[in-house]
Amino acid sequence: MKIGGDYNFKYPMEKEQYTIRLNDAVVRNPLVRLASPVSLALGADEHVAIVGANGAGKSLLVDMLTGKYPLNVGEPEYDFAPSTTTTAYENIKYIAFRDTYGAADGSYYYQQRWNQTEQDDVPLVRDIIGKVKDEPLRQQLFALFGIEPLLNKKIILLSSGELRKFQLVKALLTAPRILIMDNPFIGLDASARELLSGLLERLCALGNLQIILVLSMLDDIPPFITHVLPVKDKHVGNKMTRADYLRAFAENDAWKRQQEAKPLAELQQRILGLPYGDGCYVADEVVKLNGVSIRYGERTILRNLDWTVKRGEKWALSGENGSGKSTLLSLICADNPQSYACDIALFGRRRGSGESIWEIKKHIGYVSPEMHRAYLKNLPAIEIVASGLHDSIGLYKRPHAGQMAVCEWWMDIFGIASLKDKPFLQLSSGEQRLALLARAFVKDPELLILDEPLHGLDTYNRRRVKKIIEAFCRRTDKTLIMVTHYENELPATIEHHLHLLRQ
Repeated sequence: MKIGGDYNFKYPMEKEQYTIRLNDAVVRNPLVRLASPVSLALGADEHVAIVGANGAGKSLLVDMLTGKYPLNVGEPEYDFAPSTTTTAYENIKYIAFRDTYGAADGSYYYQQRWNQTEQDDVPLVRDIIGKVKDEPLRQQLFALFGIEPLLNKKIILLSSGELRKFQLVKALLTAPRILIMDNPFIGLDASARELLSGLLERLCALGNLQIILVLSMLDDIPPFITHVLPVKDKHVGNKMTRADYLRAFAENDAWKRQQEAKPLAELQQRILGLPYGDGCYVADEVVKLNGVSIRYGERTILRNLDWTVKRGEKWALSGENGSGKSTLLSLICADNPQSYACDIALFGRRRGSGESIWEIKKHIGYVSPEMHRAYLKNLPAIEIVASGLHDSIGLYKRPHAGQMAVCEWWMDIFGIASLKDKPFLQLSSGEQRLALLARAFVKDPELLILDEPLHGLDTYNRRRVKKIIEAFCRRTDKTLIMVTHYENELPATIEHHLHLLRQ
């Protein structure tokens, strides 16, 4: 397989070849600048993980590596041999966090995935890939990643795992010398994670492709990675071997867990002490589905599903990528038009019996990858949180002072109070996820629906958010439905499981 630029010959790698060098680099624009000058050299035979906490500056470093912003002094030095092309644009491909959800731009809106009548202009996978000049490369990549069955699907209907494979193949078809991927394993079921890791390892072995991963899970470094670049508080540390990094992380993490114990216990007590609001539903059955089936064209997503969630129960919803988990949640949250044709009751009231969508939503707190993908409002972070009071994408009704105080309280619970005035789109992807989580909790919902809530969060924030969920669910009559592909992410309060099979 010819990966690594368009070339007609191949020669041995020089012992000291470096694909990218930075020497005391400082970005000219202070708004996208790291806290200290960056000096580094990435060896041509190194596969590197850039790791750091949410907001540490990982994406800013990637922007420097790719030459996105001009520097005060000099430019990045590149050596893409054996590729015969020399520009970063041709040799470096970057699959960013939002790219893993598909084309997240102004043409996409939340709920579009569930509205078939609004999908006429949505392209097929086949159309986006387009004509490929290198037919042998196309055949090998399509076979390796199983792309043929996806070609006639609309891009927004792909599951998380299917999207990840599509984005990777789309990038590799351009024969890059360097492939950079932002958190490539998030949202993938265990088998898909194992498959992707194996595929990347095979690609590394081909010799002409260098892989750089940007990771928030500080303790989960794939075996094919040779070196780690730690980023902390917008400072880039020294490159170290994977073994040295994991040893240092394990030592630091043991100390960190001790330091976290008391603050997290106090955090849980603050949540347990919350007063209860008025106007709560008292129905014994929060969700009831009777023989629910959902089809899109010739594909059946859900078939004759019966499911009852009683008040106060905590459920884990699982299943491989594409099994219908997100579709099921869209029915419960009244985002899917097909819900009106199904026998569904929420809080004891059958859908279509006269209640509005907003009457349903005001009792539900919800976060999902689809919501994150659609949230392109560049409002101050606290206004994003406040939009959860009225279930809007954006803030169209000004909250009163007391409500804004509640928003700030929840932002403090999630550790992002200091970011309240920062525009949402200037936050890191992990900080955005924390803001959307605060948005889900802000109205103290009776039903909390969390679809991959720890997506993109670093190791420490994952522990924090898990403790928050556990404390919230220990309060009287709080009902939880949570989706995750990592068993260790589930809170201790989970007592029921529903596993969906792919149809």
